[in-house]
Amino acid sequence: MRCLTAICVAGCVCVATVAMAADVPTWGRFEAALTAGADRASPVQDVSLEADFVSPSGKKTTVCGFWDGGRTWRVRFSPGEAGRWTWQSRSPQDKALDGQKGEFACVAQAGGLALQKHGPPRVSDNRWHLAHADGTPWFWLADTAWNGALLAGEKEWAAYLADRAAKGFTAVQFVTTQWRTAPVDEAGQAAYAGKERIAVNPAFYQRMDKRFDAVNAAGLAAAPVLAWAVGNELDPGTSLPEDQLLLLVRYQAARYGAHAVVWILGGDGNYRGERAEKWKRIGRAVFGDRPARPVTMHMNGQGWYVPEFRGEPWFGFVGYQSGHGDSDKALQWNVLGPPAADWKTEPHLPVINLEPNYEAHVAYQSKQPISARAVRRAAWWSVLVSPTAGVTYGCHGIWSWQKEAGVPRAHPNTGAAPPWHEAVRMPGSTAMKHLKTFMDGVEWWRLRPAPEMLSGQPGEKDVKRFVAAARADDGSFAVLYLPAGGAVEIRTEGLKGRAARWFDPREGKWSDAGAAAGPAAKLAAPSEEDWVLWVGTGR
Repeated sequence: MRCLTAICVAGCVCVATVAMAADVPTWGRFEAALTAGADRASPVQDVSLEADFVSPSGKKTTVCGFWDGGRTWRVRFSPGEAGRWTWQSRSPQDKALDGQKGEFACVAQAGGLALQKHGPPRVSDNRWHLAHADGTPWFWLADTAWNGALLAGEKEWAAYLADRAAKGFTAVQFVTTQWRTAPVDEAGQAAYAGKERIAVNPAFYQRMDKRFDAVNAAGLAAAPVLAWAVGNELDPGTSLPEDQLLLLVRYQAARYGAHAVVWILGGDGNYRGERAEKWKRIGRAVFGDRPARPVTMHMNGQGWYVPEFRGEPWFGFVGYQSGHGDSDKALQWNVLGPPAADWKTEPHLPVINLEPNYEAHVAYQSKQPISARAVRRAAWWSVLVSPTAGVTYGCHGIWSWQKEAGVPRAHPNTGAAPPWHEAVRMPGSTAMKHLKTFMDGVEWWRLRPAPEMLSGQPGEKDVKRFVAAARADDGSFAVLYLPAGGAVEIRTEGLKGRAARWFDPREGKWSDAGAAAGPAAKLAAPSEEDWVLWVGTGR
């Protein structure tokens, strides 16, 4: 009888017979190591491994295993039901990997962080936002650390994650293969070699395992980009043949599918027309029609290819990029373009800006560094012009993981970036903390865009003064963002309460705004800075 090593998410390691492995907490991670019967020159190309897991209630889930160097293969699985689970492996090409059996007990989660208590993210039942596995609403507040997992040392990564967790962030976006800004990781390793027949490098991913583990241990969801796709020869999303790209994506999905993850299948690509077909095929092949974790695409700047993917069973939510422009035309796209206009299209999906303007990055048109105020404006606009689901923050120096100040590799027009350990303290990230605190205090998942609340839109004359308005679907409250202070006149019909308060998005402080009296109430912001107006009951 072959013994398998079983690892629980808490870090306990024990040798388990076929009869029983270590207990695994609900939404924790079970892992089994299997030994192949022979050495192979191309294990990932020549061998497949799957395992069927059967829950206490009899539901079967199939996951892919992955090669981890030498003759070692692994299977990882995250159980969501307490009780006794059984599993059995299948591998047509290797008899030693085929027919392995085991079982383990899944025990109720004893508490801890939100991802442990409520489970990993999924698309909510009403498909307006994301939620934990148990249905608790989950607000997406991600940071863009594209190079972070690739280039950060363990202590650096831990310090960064601690800062983001303390500021209320809930996810981190990062790249998990080589790409044009990081041809190799900190140890000089690439994820794979070759093109027509790639060789996956398990040592690269063994190091990456620690970065994924650290993200989840900090209470954050991992949002990995599986294949960057701008078009550079180092970007696997455009340089690899489709069959090899599929193999690479499937490998990563097998390796990290038991973590608390949100998949970003393609990174920064043009997915229009026929180009979308490749990604549809890969999405179907890897994630099927009921993915265990949400999946999206990261579109290129102000691209909108949602019609290409809407209706794909694996495509869970809209991830768009408003980008780093600051012209009136660019800003108008943010507030009047597809994010504000397309969200009602059926079947509707959560809509999240995965790449607004990066703090301290040089803006495309003005050629000036993007300010914290512009970052706040983009973030608040993003969460209010579509049904509120979340937003991503970005900072120059963090996304490229600058060890020293300088211009990021292969991005000469972005401007000099500070080192990551300075960039992490920029005021924009603290403003995101205040945004998250505000959302934690309201039932944000009820908010829907409500531009009809405004008697007049200041943004018609100057887009920089565009007021974004949203109202709860039950009329209990409304939220308006005034990017440049001033007065706003709102129609109060449909609101259950008229109490009004101002929220300072710079300092996170509240002040009284009186009452929104009458059918058309006019309220003036305390200053010409940006302000958030809350109107409703109970605050």
